[in-house]
Amino acid sequence: MLVDLTEWATDVIDRLGYIGVALLVAIENVFPPIPSEVVLGLAGYTASQGDAWLIGMIIAATIGSVVGAWALYGFAAAVGPLRLRAIVIRYGTWFGFGESDLDRAEAWFDRRSRWAVLVCRCIPLVRSLISIPAGFRRMPIATFTLFTLIGSAIWNTVLIVAGYMLADQWKRILDVIEPFQTVVVVLIGLLFVAIIVRKVVLVRRERAAEKAEYPGLTDESLDDVVEELEARAEHDPVLRAKLHEP
Repeated sequence: MLVDLTEWATDVIDRLGYIGVALLVAIENVFPPIPSEVVLGLAGYTASQGDAWLIGMIIAATIGSVVGAWALYGFAAAVGPLRLRAIVIRYGTWFGFGESDLDRAEAWFDRRSRWAVLVCRCIPLVRSLISIPAGFRRMPIATFTLFTLIGSAIWNTVLIVAGYMLADQWKRILDVIEPFQTVVVVLIGLLFVAIIVRKVVLVRRERAAEKAEYPGLTDESLDDVVEELEARAEHDPVLRAKLHEP
């Protein structure tokens, strides 16, 4: 599959140049199976052959990164904090994730949103996904764009320059990035397993607490949960703040 993706990316970049790089990077942000190291390594290689300007490739890739991040941010922002909370109340405990977990996650992200976006834009796999919590929390779009731009520019510059310097040997980038990705996947897997084990122990307690706080809602439709949350937020400033309601 990687060979097919590489051939396709090569064809797109050969045909469209800077626009092709921006397009591929934007798609890669939304569809992670397209590896950024392939696209960016190819962009650097193309520049090394004199077919493009190195700085132009970095700029094009960074524009594509921001556009792709906007797409995921926009989707998550459209869901919004209200519907996200309703989803967690209605379905979260199926996966061992309750409203208290959401509160903690939102509080953590709100405190560290800028650094989270900046750092995660330089980590394989996670670099695209960070746009989703930013959208859910409706992080100010200008701030999100700025830190996405900085983080993406760092990541893109490193890989494109590496591809430029390695020239015909640009695929050696994969030998460095793939083990790094494996470490990230293992860490995410271990974290996921730890959370599941912990929540299996607590899930009944969480479910009982939410049933007590929202009697009947945990068995209602998602739209009914949303309506009830909206009604409660009118009289509950704490809940209104969580939902980002004025």
